[in-house]
Parts: sequence; structure tokens; C-alpha cells
Amino acid sequence: MQELDPNVLSKALTWLNGNYDADTKAEIQRLIDTNATTEITDSFYRDLEFGTGGLRGIMGVGSNRINKYTIGAATQGLANFLKKTYPGEKIAVAIAHDSRNNSDVFANITADVFSANGIHVYFFRELRPTPELSYAVRRLKCKSGVMLTASHNPKEYNGYKAYGEDGGQFVSPYDKAVMDEVSAIASVDDIKFERIATNFEIIGEEIDHEYIAKITELSVSPDAIERQKDLSIVYSPIHGTGITLVPPALYSFGFRNVTVVKEQETPDGNFPTVVYPNPEEKEALTLALKKAAEIDADLVLATDPDADRVGIAVKNTENEFILLNGNQTGSLLINYLLTAWEEKGKLTGKEYIVKTIVTSNLIEAIATAKNVTYYNTLTGFKYIGQLMTQFEGKQTFIGGGEESYGYLVGELVRDKDAVVSAAFISEMTAFYKDKGSSLFEAMIDMYLEYGFYKEKLISITKKGKTGAEEIKAMMEKFRTNPPATLGGSKVVTVKDYERRIETDIASKTTSAIELPESDVLQFVTGDGSIISARPSGTEPKIKFYCSVNGKLASKEAYQQTDAELDAKIDNIIKDLGV
Repeated sequence: MQELDPNVLSKALTWLNGNYDADTKAEIQRLIDTNATTEITDSFYRDLEFGTGGLRGIMGVGSNRINKYTIGAATQGLANFLKKTYPGEKIAVAIAHDSRNNSDVFANITADVFSANGIHVYFFRELRPTPELSYAVRRLKCKSGVMLTASHNPKEYNGYKAYGEDGGQFVSPYDKAVMDEVSAIASVDDIKFERIATNFEIIGEEIDHEYIAKITELSVSPDAIERQKDLSIVYSPIHGTGITLVPPALYSFGFRNVTVVKEQETPDGNFPTVVYPNPEEKEALTLALKKAAEIDADLVLATDPDADRVGIAVKNTENEFILLNGNQTGSLLINYLLTAWEEKGKLTGKEYIVKTIVTSNLIEAIATAKNVTYYNTLTGFKYIGQLMTQFEGKQTFIGGGEESYGYLVGELVRDKDAVVSAAFISEMTAFYKDKGSSLFEAMIDMYLEYGFYKEKLISITKKGKTGAEEIKAMMEKFRTNPPATLGGSKVVTVKDYERRIETDIASKTTSAIELPESDVLQFVTGDGSIISARPSGTEPKIKFYCSVNGKLASKEAYQQTDAELDAKIDNIIKDLGV
């Protein structure tokens, strides 16, 4: 049996002998008695840290798990940060939770700690989507907000998304400042768990109605929706919070033929009908696709448990439903928005769009052609939100997104929003149908005009402490010995976002990368392919993003060109050796 690290054992014993509840202590004792070395190590070898999505982990006992005490410590640290940042001011926070097991319990613990620290809590009465929490922070003039969710992770996970006063997740230096405050909590005894009822206020439907009214005002093509109001839409919330707002939003936009997948309508943290509640996975859309085939729907929508991501399926030219990936949907959405704004004469030169560095460059090509400013940010929607706050009142944000199925239209929130995205994807479908085109045909037309871009994500899971070390070693290998060729094309540029250096391979010259430091590597080849390597900030994974492109000569050449680009991606993956 593997010997237990003394530091890990020391931390476990601190919990065993500290002011923790009896159930927690009994579980720690059981792990020790049964020599569960790996489990003890994974539970105590580190403290949970904020990644691109905040605090996220497997539920259970220990400093590296989501539980009453890690949630409490995070909240106490955040409360201390807020009191130091806003001395003498009245501080309010908004709290919401998703459908995951214990999310409601953790939300109440979060409220307890904030209220015990003299902070006013606006508490959503029932589960609500993440984007509505972001909206509420801004609307209620809160200094912060917390969403209890692990987004699309498996059912064993939960998490804690912390928001600043702009409704966006904390970015540097504030994220580090919050974690410094959390780290400064030396003992569980430093956490105030006793709720002060006078600092607790329930919110609910009034925010729902206002939020839906506001996003409906953003609609660009209500005339097309009116003509296509019977567009057949199948929607699945995958047992999550989307059921509370997506159907009402679609109705408010004018859609009258929405079918909800009954088997996945009820919120349930066990996600009984899917392996993973992730709209990026085909398996999660099985029931929705079955229903869509039954009723010959035009569009399939599915949102993740906290309704910040949306996956879609559309009919191809053979009338078969196919799933679109996040790059395809994001590119279509930006192309539609810019086209519709252009047709309505709304483009003034002050508008902009945003994407992340691992999201398709097709979006850049579209924006350039439409003469609309675009920006690239690091991975994580908090960076898009940061840019929106920076430009608020000076430029107009039309839309933006990231390849991981997260998009935003309009400036009401500072996070990805599957509610407004579902409404606008439906509007986009109606817009093209009104012109005699399907969404799939619109995608091919987009490729004809701007180039055929194709992307694929390779995600490798490496769990626990050992896995984290393996991921670190993989990144170091690529950093010190970058590939010379990928997919038969020479690597001409290497971008190291951790060192913030871009290197031209031929001339060996370097230039500075202006974005903040991040553990990402990008290899750009002579034929325009871009391959990015990045450890996930929220999951035990290393991700490789492959993007290739070519010219689409005609609609008839779509399948052949698609196959050629697939082959190029396969060769790149082979060359990467992953």
C-alpha cells in the first residue's frame, strides 16, 4: 500500500480533532481505519482553489472537497474581502443555486455566513440559472454574488461561482485577493455559521419577469419570429434550472410551438436519464433528438444544469438531425447578429464582439468582413465580462462566446447565458427559415463566404494528485520541446501565454503577449491551423483544441471538404502524440 504523505495525514488529523461535525469526523476516521490512502490524499493534499469557474470539486470530506466547511471558508474569506474592499458601505450579495444534490444546502450555508458577517443577503427562493444571478447582482446593486453549481460536471461534483459587483466572476487581482482571505482563515472556528435573520431577504419571480422582459427587448428580428412563430422547437433542461426561464423566454420572444422533453423536465441532481448533464455530449441529447424526430422539429435546444451553456441540433440536407459544436453555433450566432444588425441599419462603428483564444477564428473573419471590432480574451467567460465592464458606456457589446457552448447576447449580464442564447438561436433559426433557408444551409453559406473552419477538442482526464502532476509534465514537455510540424505543415509561431511570449520560429524573434498570464500553449502552422494545449481550470483534464480551415469551393463540395479537414485534424492529433 502507498504510504500516506505526512502533510496529508497532518491535515486530516486537524479535521479529525477540530470543531467539525460528528458525521465529518466519522467519515475521516473510516478512511484512516480502512487505509484508504488514495482517497485521503485526494481529499486533503491541497485546498480547493479558484479556477476559470471559481471553486469546484467532488463533494465529500476534506480540504480538497466541496462540503460545509470549504463552502463556509470560501464565504468567510469572501465576506472578509468585501468588508475590507468596501469599508463603511452597506454590502449586499445575491445567492442562487442549481438543481444539484446539496446545492440548496450549500446556498443556505453561504447565506448563513454572509448574514453572520453583517452582509445583506438577497436569496433566490428556488433554483435559478446562473445568468439570472449575474443579472440580479447588477440589478440589486450588490457588491458580490454567489452561484452554487458545478455547471455541467458529473453528479458527484458541486461548486461555488463568486461574482463581483459588475455581475462578472472575479478576475485578477481580485480573485487572488479573495483566495488570500480564504487562506488566511486558520481554523474552522474563524467561520461564522450562525445566521442573522434580519440580514436575509427572499427574492424570486419579480426578478424573473424583469429579466425576461429585458432580454426580449434585445430581439432584432421580431417580424421574422411573428411569421415563423410556429417554428417547432424541442427543448431539454437536462434536469436543471433552464426549465424555470427558457420556456418563458421563448414564449416572450413569440415562439408558440415549444415541446419540452418530459423525461428531463423535472430538476434532479442525480441526472437520472444521462451519463453526464453536459449538452456538449451527444448522449445527453438522446431523448431530445428522439422527440425531435417524432414531431419533425426544426430545432433542438438543451441546456446544462445551471443554464449557462446550450447545445443545439439542426436538420441537414438529408433531413437528419446533427449536433453542432460550440464553434459552429457561436459562429452562426455572431454571423446572424451582425447580419441582422446590418440589415436594420444598427451598425454605427461603435459595436464589438468578443471570443476566447481557443474559439474559432471564423468569428474574426466574419467580424472583419462586417467591419466590426473584435477582441480575443483568455479562456473563461469572466474575461469577456471584464472587457464588457471596461467598455460599458463607450462601445456596444453585440455578442460573444466561447467554444465550450457558452454565449451571450446584449449587456444585461456578465456571464455566459443559455437563456438569452436559446432565445436568439431560435430567433436566428426563424430568421433563416423566413428567407427559405435552414440553419444548416446558413452554415454552409457562411463557410462559402468566409472560409470553412473546422475544430475538434481532445480532452484527456487525469484524476487526483497523480493526474495533476502528469498534466503539469505534459505541458512542460510541449513548452520545452514544441512540435516542428503538425498535420504536414510547419509550426511557424508558438504562443506561450504563461510566459506571455510569442515566438516566430523562422526568425527566432519574440514579441510580448498582452493578455494576462495563463497556462496555455498555442502552435500556429503555415497553413493557418491553430493547436492549443490547456489544462482545465475546473476539471482534472488537459485539453487540446485543434482548428483547421480551407476554402469551400461550392455547396456540393461540402462533404468532401469536411472529410479533408477531418483528416487533417486526425493527422495533427497523431503528431501531437496524445
